[in-house]
Amino acid sequence: MKTSVVVFPGSNCDLDVVHAVRATLQTEASLVWHEDSELPEGTELVVLPGGFSYGDYLRCGAMAAKSRIIGAVRKHAERGLPLLGICNGFQVLTETGLLPGALLANRSLSFICDYCHVRVERNDTPFTCMYGKGQVLRIPIAHYEGLYFLPAADLDALEREGRVVFRYCSPEGDVDERFSPNGSLNGIAGVTNTRGNVLGMMPHPERAGESLLGSSDGAVLWRSLHKWLEGSLGK
Repeated sequence: MKTSVVVFPGSNCDLDVVHAVRATLQTEASLVWHEDSELPEGTELVVLPGGFSYGDYLRCGAMAAKSRIIGAVRKHAERGLPLLGICNGFQVLTETGLLPGALLANRSLSFICDYCHVRVERNDTPFTCMYGKGQVLRIPIAHYEGLYFLPAADLDALEREGRVVFRYCSPEGDVDERFSPNGSLNGIAGVTNTRGNVLGMMPHPERAGESLLGSSDGAVLWRSLHKWLEGSLGK
């Protein structure tokens, strides 16, 4: 699996993703500067990492969404290949229109850096095919603007279409607004596009890839992508 991790000014989780992919799969992962116009040849997975791209000027992800590399990222997604946005990367995906909704300030109006629990709502995506449906994961979050928002009608459509992939929950898997650390509507922690190959999520799987870090639940996401790509591309 050849992974390209896009680096914007202010990205700070790019090397974490590179390490997580290499350590989990022993496959190639490289950095791509935001001013580049093309992705490296043979790229199979693109990751937009967490951080504070362009210092979160205007809105989180708004400036990064206008970067030169986004044209190539968009073409990558249009080919049906997996595109993952983590935290600030999720914010970038909503700003580009590749995913619906917006990420607003946390309900507490404070930065949250802690572990949380999320429930796998779908295991038929490239990102979750090795998880069990309903499986509860322990994965860290670190954000100020993580409250996922959509107008009511659009939110209902998103739920009807089954596009919620991860949902905040209790350690036992119960979903309730009490367990949504940022106040996200319906406890939404991650959503996909209609095709299922673009995922945005606020929790950081790259920070939960080894038991030394407090959880290895995130490693399965990288293994899922590797398995899906092997099957999809006939490797």
